Amino acid sequence: MDITTQDTPPPAPQPNSGERKRAARGATRPGDRVFLGLARGSGVFLLVVMAAIAAFLTWRAVLAISEDEGNFLTTFEWNTGAKPPVFGIAVLAYGTIISSIIAMVIAVPIAVAIALFITHYAPRRLGGPIAYVIDLLAAVPSIVYGLWGALILVPHMNGLFSWLNDYFSWTGIFSWDEGPARSMLTVGILLAIMILPIITNVSREVFNQVPQMHEEAALALGATRWEVIRMSVLPFGRSGVISASMLGLGRALGETMAVATVLSPDFLIHLSLLNGGGGTFAQNIAAKFPEADEFGRDALIASGLVLFVITLLVNGAARMIIARRKEYSGANA
Repeated sequence: MDITTQDTPPPAPQPNSGERKRAARGATRPGDRVFLGLARGSGVFLLVVMAAIAAFLTWRAVLAISEDEGNFLTTFEWNTGAKPPVFGIAVLAYGTIISSIIAMVIAVPIAVAIALFITHYAPRRLGGPIAYVIDLLAAVPSIVYGLWGALILVPHMNGLFSWLNDYFSWTGIFSWDEGPARSMLTVGILLAIMILPIITNVSREVFNQVPQMHEEAALALGATRWEVIRMSVLPFGRSGVISASMLGLGRALGETMAVATVLSPDFLIHLSLLNGGGGTFAQNIAAKFPEADEFGRDALIASGLVLFVITLLVNGAARMIIARRKEYSGANA
């Protein structure tokens, strides 16, 4: 008996190396090419804008610093109208960094806790309204926060300041001379309230992207709800929380009107966080720019350049931290 065999179908043709390179290089359809060009052009345009800003700030800063009789980095004075002019950023850099650190220390743990509550603890009928209210807080203008801080927050800080002075004045950081509570601690608390919605919203969205299988696997192993969060949710969302924190830090570093409304500025570095005084880059620019002459504006632009560099360094550090945690990103889950 003859046994007939069926011919096996020929293997599908494989793209040659040239076709693979063309496919990897970009799109072949007209619409894809247009989109690719627009996306690439947008990225290049952003780099050009950043370079133009940096060049402008550097040019105007060099004009001012070349006439400065003091040390721009260490002088505790801002007198651009003197002959010769003397000004420096020591107090401004200290105030900006300290107020931002206070804001981050307060806001980040609370924001992460709120995000976890909304996504993993609160029932839907409660989590939805809380998330909606937080979204509204993110849209409140800075000047509104500043007016609230000056009229409501500052008068009600005396009790906290008195308690800190009674129990922690020995540290020097929490000693209080019973003056108005227009201090760095008050500014830090106000900034923490302002950046809280940003960090909460981004962290909430990151926690919502945790694969359900990760949480179910942890529950199947007998983990409690907190252990699920600690082993599955937080490692997955770590890079997202860092990104959210950097967004909040960026707003804290550059906040202007709220700080200018609450703080009583001077050009001294105070060890105590409870006594009035100090200043920040943005607050100093907002306060002195209207009455400054051309040279004074150049000096303020020089201080803005320092803030620009600090922001770039912070963002660069955040990117390095996130790059080291790629295994926890949503794209790699």
